[in-house]
Amino acid sequence: MSLLQVSNLTFCYEGSFDNIFENVSFSVDTDWKLGFIGRNGKGKTTFLNLLLGKYEYTGSITTDKVFDYFPYKIEADEMTKTADELSEKWKPGVEGWKVVCELNSLGVDPEILYRPIKTLSFGERTKAMLAVLFSGENEFLLIDEPTNHLDKGGREIIKKYLASKKGFILVSHDRDLLDAVADHMLVLNRESIEVVAGNFSTWWENKEKADAFAISENEKHKKEIAKLQTSADRAGRWAEKNENTKIGFDPVKENDRCISTRSFIGAKTKKMQSRVKNFEKRIDREIEEKEGLLKDIEKVDDLKLMPLTHHKKCLVECRDFELSYEGAEPVFKGITFQLMQGDILFLNGENGCGKSSLIKAILRDTKKANSGDKGQNGQEEAEYGSNNDSKVITFGKIETASGLVISYIDQNTSHLKGNLKEYAEKQGLDYSLLLTLLRKLDMSRIQFEKNMEDYSEGQKKKVLIASSLLTSAHLYIWDEPLNYIDVFSRMQIEKLIEKYKPTMIVVEHDSRFREKLATKIIEM
Repeated sequence: MSLLQVSNLTFCYEGSFDNIFENVSFSVDTDWKLGFIGRNGKGKTTFLNLLLGKYEYTGSITTDKVFDYFPYKIEADEMTKTADELSEKWKPGVEGWKVVCELNSLGVDPEILYRPIKTLSFGERTKAMLAVLFSGENEFLLIDEPTNHLDKGGREIIKKYLASKKGFILVSHDRDLLDAVADHMLVLNRESIEVVAGNFSTWWENKEKADAFAISENEKHKKEIAKLQTSADRAGRWAEKNENTKIGFDPVKENDRCISTRSFIGAKTKKMQSRVKNFEKRIDREIEEKEGLLKDIEKVDDLKLMPLTHHKKCLVECRDFELSYEGAEPVFKGITFQLMQGDILFLNGENGCGKSSLIKAILRDTKKANSGDKGQNGQEEAEYGSNNDSKVITFGKIETASGLVISYIDQNTSHLKGNLKEYAEKQGLDYSLLLTLLRKLDMSRIQFEKNMEDYSEGQKKKVLIASSLLTSAHLYIWDEPLNYIDVFSRMQIEKLIEKYKPTMIVVEHDSRFREKLATKIIEM
C-alpha cells in the first residue's frame, strides 16, 4: 500500500488576497479510485497542478508515485502530427505495445494512433490520450473531466474503462460517471476538504443527513443564545439598579439602612456583574459553535426564470426534415416532431449526428419567420453556421411560430471577452441582476473584476446560463450547457426547470439531467 499525504498545504496565486488552500491536510491510498468534486473556481485543477509541481506552495505533498495528467496539451502546430508521434512527448519512455493494448480495452481500432490529431473526433482524442495515460507503471493518475464533449456512447465506454482501473483522481461533474467509477470521494467543501469512502450518491446522501442535523442543531443553538441574552440583559439591569442605590437614601422611607450598607450593595453588584460577564462568554462560545456547524453547508439558492407565453400551442414543427452540406451525404434525414408549449425536448445521439445542425436550422427558420420571409418548403440553399465555405441543403418541412423569441446557449465560449459590464450592455441585460444571478450560481465577487478570458470554462458557462435565464423567451435552446458546470449548480438548474417548466430544446449528455427533465427525446 502506498499513500499520498498532504500536510498543511497553503497556496494562493500571485497578486491574490485570498488563499485557494490554507493549512489543508489529508491522506489517500494511491490504489483508490478517487472522485474529486467541488464548486467551480474552488481549486480542483489548481490542486492537480500543485501535485504536478507547477506552482510553489507551503506545506508538503509526499508520495513514492509518479504523477501524470489528462488531458495532454496539444499545441496548434501539432495538430498535423499523429498520437503515435506525440505519445513520447506526452509520456516519455512510453511503450507502443502497451498503448495498443489499452486501446483494445477501450474498444478502439489502434489505427487512430496513426491518423493526424486534427482528423480525430473529441472521443477518439480522449481515448488515444487515456490509452497513453494508463500505459505507464508506478503512477498515480490525475484525470480532469474526461467526458466533456462526449456523446452517450463515448461516456459509456470511458465509464466502463475507468471502472476497470485503479490509482487515480477523477475530476468530474457527471454524477453517473462518479457513481460507476469512484470508490472514494475527495470533496472541496466551502471551508474544508474531506475524504470519504463510497461513490457520489453515498457521499451526497450522507451529506444531506449531516446538513439536516447541523441545521437542527443550529436552531437549538439559536434558542439557547436567545435565552442567555435575555438572562444577561436581566442580570445587567439588576446590577445597574443596585449600583445606583449605593449612594443616597431616604432615612424616613429606608429607616433600616445606614451608611455601612454601601459595602454590602457593592459586593452584591459585583457578583451580578460577574454573572453578566459569564453569560456573555457563554453567548460568544455558542455563537462560535453555531457558525462552525454551518460552515460547510451548500446553500443552493433558488433561481428564477421568466418564460413568455406564445399564442400558438405548437412552437416548432419538423416533418420528414433532412439536412446535408453541399457535396456530402445527409447529416440526418426523416426528422419528424412537434414541439408544444411546456415540452422539454432532448436531442440524443452520437457526436456528429447533426444535433447542433438541427438547432441552427431552427434558429435560422425563426429568424426568417420573424423577418416575414418564410421562403418555400423543399430544396433550400443558404449560408449556414459559422462555416462560410459550406452550404446547407434541406428537404422536408421545418416551421417555427411567428414572433417566436428564443434564448440560445451555444456550446462555444470563445466569444466571451472583456468584462461583465460590457457584456451585459452588449446583450441588453441588467448588469446588477446579472451579478446577482452569478452570485446565486456561486461565482465569487472577486471574479466580477476580471476579464472573461481569465475565467475557467465552468465560470464562462455560468455567464451564458445566467444570460439566458435573464432573457424572457418563448423557447430556450441550450446546446451542451452543463460542460464544466459543477454538481451543485446542475442541481440548481434542474430545480429551476422543474419549477418553471419552460419550453426547451436541449442537447446534454448528462444522463441524470436528461432522465429527470425530459418530456420528449429524439434519438438522432
